[in-house]
Amino acid sequence: MLDLALLMAGAGSGSGVGSDELAEIAATLDGAGSAAAPAAQAVAHAASDAPTWAQFVDGWDLFRDAVYAAGIAGAVLGFLSVYVVLRRMVFVSAAITQGAGLGVALAFFVGIRFGWAIGPSTGATVLSLAIATLAAGDWQRVRMSREMVLGLAFAFASGLAVVVGSRITQEAHDIQSILFGTAVVVAPEDLRALAMIAAFVMVLQLWWYRGFSFASFDPLTARVHGLPVGLLDLVLLVSIALVVARVASTLGALPAFALSTMPGVAAALVARGPLWVTFAAAVVIGAASGVGGYLLAFFWELPVGATQTVAVAVAVVAAALARGAVALVLSSSSRRDEPRPGQERPR
Repeated sequence: MLDLALLMAGAGSGSGVGSDELAEIAATLDGAGSAAAPAAQAVAHAASDAPTWAQFVDGWDLFRDAVYAAGIAGAVLGFLSVYVVLRRMVFVSAAITQGAGLGVALAFFVGIRFGWAIGPSTGATVLSLAIATLAAGDWQRVRMSREMVLGLAFAFASGLAVVVGSRITQEAHDIQSILFGTAVVVAPEDLRALAMIAAFVMVLQLWWYRGFSFASFDPLTARVHGLPVGLLDLVLLVSIALVVARVASTLGALPAFALSTMPGVAAALVARGPLWVTFAAAVVIGAASGVGGYLLAFFWELPVGATQTVAVAVAVVAAALARGAVALVLSSSSRRDEPRPGQERPR
């Protein structure tokens, strides 16, 4: 070994290192070298033991509900994200998601301190609906905008969730799992509850599609035609709150927020034509991000919620790049079609 040779040379030149000490150092280095081989073999074995598609198929009964939940959540939140993005209600989604996280923390806190059996999904739903009601209120009478109220709700819910979480160390891991999303498996009853809420919301959204769209993107004309714009806004916000709360308690608050905003951004960048095309694109992007993020988390052994969030963010980046590339091609082709100075346009 090079280090041992240098030490021997130093001893021969009078460095003060004795032969006994050299023998001990040599034995130590030899022991370290012999231990390094098994360690390297263990690393190589771990790399070879990375999850495979065959293992995923064999364990499908275990992962099935989580994959279905990710697909359902991505599809329904993707549909609703078009309203969130085009109506510039991203702050509404953020506040509702934080309210769901606070509801989860409060459910654990009340159960531990007072013995009241309140499920995390119940707490998330109650707080999400409360913030949705705040967002639907008319705050101009007290000289406050909806953004001011939502900003207050977002800051209050975020801070209080951390404070409450710090007081219940017994369930800290469960709270972190629900807030940030580590849903490797999903209980069958959670999947059923998510599917029922998703089906109810989607039936309502498709049934009142014209009214929601009209009231969302042209509220003045909708009022002239006698549509109850205030009621439609409230129903839309309640729909978002119900789905976000259920997804937050099943998959995590972080993927719930990402899936309720990013698919709409990506769809708005790439979709052209009627409005329903944008909704359809958002549904596909949301479902693909939820399921694809889960698969990437499984094969690369990553946190599920964070991977789903990154997956939908990558979809937005890809959509932006595609939009930029198309715009560049169209711009270059239009320049080629322009007549040169002194050249007449073709008739």
